[in-house]
Amino acid sequence: MKHWIQAARLRTLPLSLSGIIVGSAYAYYQGFANYTILTLAFFTTLGLQILSNYANDYGDGVKGTDVNRIGEKRMVAAGVISAKQMKRGVISLAILTLFLAVSLIYVAFGKENFALSMIFILLGISAIVAAIKYTVGSNAYGYNGLGDLFVFIFFGFVSVLGSNFLFTKMIDWKLFLPATSIGLLSVAVLNLNNMRDIENDRKAGKITLVVKMGLANAKKYHNALLVIASISFMIFNLLTKTSLIPILLVNISIIMHINKVNKAKSYEDFDPELKKVALSTFALSVLFWLTLVFLK
Repeated sequence: MKHWIQAARLRTLPLSLSGIIVGSAYAYYQGFANYTILTLAFFTTLGLQILSNYANDYGDGVKGTDVNRIGEKRMVAAGVISAKQMKRGVISLAILTLFLAVSLIYVAFGKENFALSMIFILLGISAIVAAIKYTVGSNAYGYNGLGDLFVFIFFGFVSVLGSNFLFTKMIDWKLFLPATSIGLLSVAVLNLNNMRDIENDRKAGKITLVVKMGLANAKKYHNALLVIASISFMIFNLLTKTSLIPILLVNISIIMHINKVNKAKSYEDFDPELKKVALSTFALSVLFWLTLVFLK
């Protein structure tokens, strides 16, 4: 059991919940609350994230990408969990996650909103497929420099706007700003991972965006992700007259992080920064939720 828990990569889970927290918090601020929706949204998101981690472990493991990786060991590559066992785990978790997603959609829309239910079911299936296809298969998009785009879409727009829509049944255009912020911060975590693994990925034929642009440009790209994320969130706060305190507090951590990334000399230097950005994003979402509840 402990190996399956390790394969779930617990340190990635708070990041996956950040978009749900932001979208749900703003729904509460708009006057909508449903704790059943919130709970099912959390479990569905956790299911998707763990599914993605298992699929990533399997996909990179069978391709040999994780043999000489830096950081936490991967279960399939280490031979702790066989590829056949992990494949079964991916299939089982995909079925469970789909069940959770359908339950969430039914609670949110009921029988009277069939069209919306079908749209979100298709969105849920797309999220499951995206979670699996990141590294699995001959045309895995994570091996073709598209990982950043998919993370931005699903961790940002789908997570924030989608969770808010489950409560409100409408789209507030201002919410695209924090969705952009959470999406870019999530991409920054992936970019750190790819900067750490650049040499290993290049040898294994995993053509990430970092492999394409090189380490020096990847650092500049990383800085841009964080700066735009911060500015987007602050603009949202100003437009909605919500507190700037969460983003200003998190900016302290981000500034220190940018300084460390720019000074990084070895690939191992990037690994501890992964947790810092992930937890900073989670802290931003929780602080945002707390300020909205307080204001409400």
